[in-house]
Amino acid sequence: MSEELGMTTKKKDFNEWYIELIKKSGLADYSSVSGCMVIKPYAFSMWENVQKLLNERFKKLGVKNAYFPVLIPRKLLKREEEHVEGFSPEVAWVTRGGSSELEEPLAVRPTSETIMYESFSKWIRSWRDLPLKINQWVNIVRWEFKNPVLFLRTREFLWQEGHTAYAEKEDAEKEVIDILSIYRDVTENYLAIPSVVGRKTEKEKFAGGEYTFTLEHMMPNGRAIQGPDSHHLGQNFSKAFDIEFLDRNEKKKYVWQNSWGFSTRQLGIMFAVHGDDRGLIIPPKIAAIQVVIIPIYKDDSKEMVLRESKKMRELLDKEFLVHLDDRDEYTPGFKFNEWELRGVPLRIEIGPKDIEREQAVLVRRDNGEKNPVKMKYLTKEIEKNLESIQNNLFERAKKFMEEHIKKPESYGELKKIIEGNWALAPWCGEVSCEERLKDDTSAKIITIPFDLNEKPTKGKCIICGKPAKHMVYVAKSY
Repeated sequence: MSEELGMTTKKKDFNEWYIELIKKSGLADYSSVSGCMVIKPYAFSMWENVQKLLNERFKKLGVKNAYFPVLIPRKLLKREEEHVEGFSPEVAWVTRGGSSELEEPLAVRPTSETIMYESFSKWIRSWRDLPLKINQWVNIVRWEFKNPVLFLRTREFLWQEGHTAYAEKEDAEKEVIDILSIYRDVTENYLAIPSVVGRKTEKEKFAGGEYTFTLEHMMPNGRAIQGPDSHHLGQNFSKAFDIEFLDRNEKKKYVWQNSWGFSTRQLGIMFAVHGDDRGLIIPPKIAAIQVVIIPIYKDDSKEMVLRESKKMRELLDKEFLVHLDDRDEYTPGFKFNEWELRGVPLRIEIGPKDIEREQAVLVRRDNGEKNPVKMKYLTKEIEKNLESIQNNLFERAKKFMEEHIKKPESYGELKKIIEGNWALAPWCGEVSCEERLKDDTSAKIITIPFDLNEKPTKGKCIICGKPAKHMVYVAKSY
């Protein structure tokens, strides 16, 4: 890494800042395939942390991991009409194998309902085979024609997709909420990203599903971006794929199904929400490196400082993810800037005077606070600081989101505030108003929030003036 690799763009210029942040901090890079990215080890290690967190929670629900083909025959993709209509503009097709034309084109996996449900129809025969709960960690290809943005919108991305089948509708619907709760836990308590939890409108729901629940997040430019989602598919796919079972009374019935997913987009949201003008700030609970040790020495103190630094690393390694930066070719100042750029939550500085005083200096990445700590209290102080950083990042992001949610009194006011903010407003429930909103403002209804729709909505639709059915969040989105 060279001296000129520091950030040159300010966060207020979000689009340019974000791309510079991702590339210079060593998270990802563009590839020679348009719209596809290379995920570097630093970011991928965070994705592995996410995988571990989600796998632990899924397995407690009885979900098992499997793998299905990346290539899907066209005849399968076309079996559920609404589903294929929703995805057809984004599907990449394989039409040749070697020098031969294929008899039937193969879709490169845009999502796996169709290929997985062909197998479900073979595996499920009786109520004893239910519930069936399968998850896979895979890559997805959707041939987006919008401008690609690293992590946030790329033609290929990584995710987990869960697919389940139940005998009873009530059990399936309960799972939709259970999965959403897992997603919210990981997103808010580990990635430190605040969210609005709600239901997508009929126009915005998953193609082929009965309804879609999501987490929605606010980006630093005030735009909305959809996070993880959980879909209840009803019996739409089970009827299309003949997924039937004999119930306890020997009667044939169709299963009730769900699908749900969490993607690498969530990392991009995390990088964007917490980063600042100096680079990344990674929440401690998801960080690949929680603590970096920077030894400070001259020739006459080098041996002593490095020896004590290695002892410190061995001690702290038992409880934290620690890296000792003992590279000789860079100055301490350069290392400070590099690890700030890469967002490591906590830095430890140790030099000969610190060793004499039996202390080290802790520096927080989130607020720059710098405090000397006695060696005997070091472990406890690191633990306390990491917890404080985690909480501070979430609260700071939550405050930003709350400050940028406005409540317009009229449609004219909504049009004025929608650039850089979300609007919370009443809506009549009509698709015609959704379409008018998009035509007039390029914004859309991003969610019908659960917490604000527990009671009947009063007032009039902000778009057309008819009696309102829901309170909704409106925003421009990715």
